[in-house]
Amino acid sequence: MNKRIYLCLAHMSGKEQDFIKEAFDTNWVVPLGPNVNGFEEDLKRFVGQDREVVALSAGTAAVHLALLACGVGPGDEVIVQSFTFCASSHPVTYLGATPVFVDSEKETWNMDSQLLEEAIVDRIAKTGKKPKAIVPVYLYGMPAKIDEIMSVAGKYEIPVVEDAAEGFGSIYKNRMCGTFGTYGVLSFNGNKMITTSGGGALICKDVEAKREIMFYATQARENYPYYQHEKIGYNYRMSNICAGIGRGQMTVAEEHIAHHKHVCDLYRDLLKTVTGVTLHENPSVDYDSNYWLNTVVLDEDLRVIGEENAYATTVQGVVGGAAGVTHAVASLHTDCEPNTNVEAMRVFLDKAGIESRPLWKPMHKQPIYANNPAYLNGVSEALFKVGLCLPSGPCVTDEDVHYIVEQIKAAIVK
Repeated sequence: MNKRIYLCLAHMSGKEQDFIKEAFDTNWVVPLGPNVNGFEEDLKRFVGQDREVVALSAGTAAVHLALLACGVGPGDEVIVQSFTFCASSHPVTYLGATPVFVDSEKETWNMDSQLLEEAIVDRIAKTGKKPKAIVPVYLYGMPAKIDEIMSVAGKYEIPVVEDAAEGFGSIYKNRMCGTFGTYGVLSFNGNKMITTSGGGALICKDVEAKREIMFYATQARENYPYYQHEKIGYNYRMSNICAGIGRGQMTVAEEHIAHHKHVCDLYRDLLKTVTGVTLHENPSVDYDSNYWLNTVVLDEDLRVIGEENAYATTVQGVVGGAAGVTHAVASLHTDCEPNTNVEAMRVFLDKAGIESRPLWKPMHKQPIYANNPAYLNGVSEALFKVGLCLPSGPCVTDEDVHYIVEQIKAAIVK
């Protein structure tokens, strides 16, 4: 196979250019305009539950503004799921607050509600005040046990910011993820279920909450005939051009979600006879994951070709296709890394033209957060050592999935 199979690559509907052309023709090339308004209305209809939506420049910006609206500031603490991407926790530090990490439960891989309550009780005992917010995550699109999380949050009257960046279109008990808490975060990065090339959105409970978020997203200007600033604001509004892409993407959103689920069905069927490789799936009928990324775990005793050379050389460039610049590393190892069979499988697939990726490294194991409070049960660290993400996006064909599973089989030492 000559082509490269990417983990999750955006796919255009064909309608995006019409909306973008309209923006140029009408000279709406700023962070407001008809496409922004239209995209927000599309998203509002999509998520339902009488919610309002604000289109923003990134999912990270949405987390930041949600925490700001929850009153998070210097000296506060925010409980964050440890098993996640850094965009869930970094905005806490932007505000001068401290992320307090809570581990996951085994079924969904998301925040453990029992540990959550233990963390709240302990933080109150240690600091004399309760955390300002709770940030659960829908990891790889899998719904969390959000009823249990909301029950704990309600008991202590702590607002919940649902990080549904990976959970666009995922459903729990017939309700869209991102609509249970005080705020819900969406991401439209180039690798998400739909894309605006870069961008995100914040789901708000009502019009008043939306207006307050928009105030902070547009530099926090007071109502004078000149620029008057009494609060610190941010330049976080989505551009009319990016929103045009989003409007085109919304025409195929349901199609994209259905395709990801179809890919999961194929993986399930093709991997069921592969000993030592287990696909992560919905725990019960209450869960309806979008399967943004299909993930597998490898048994620790599974032998993979090239395992003896895993971590033999430092990685050149960025694993996982992330944009940007990375620092060169001097060491081949960290104190928490995937098992050698997982790294060997990643390298084997890479050589076969297949992009794969380890699971998110838990935030409590990141050097930048080494001294942060963490309430752990070992689940996220154990999963990080054995897990791998497989190609799942709308550009992944049935033929691709067959080829990927063939290569997984070929990598296993008989």
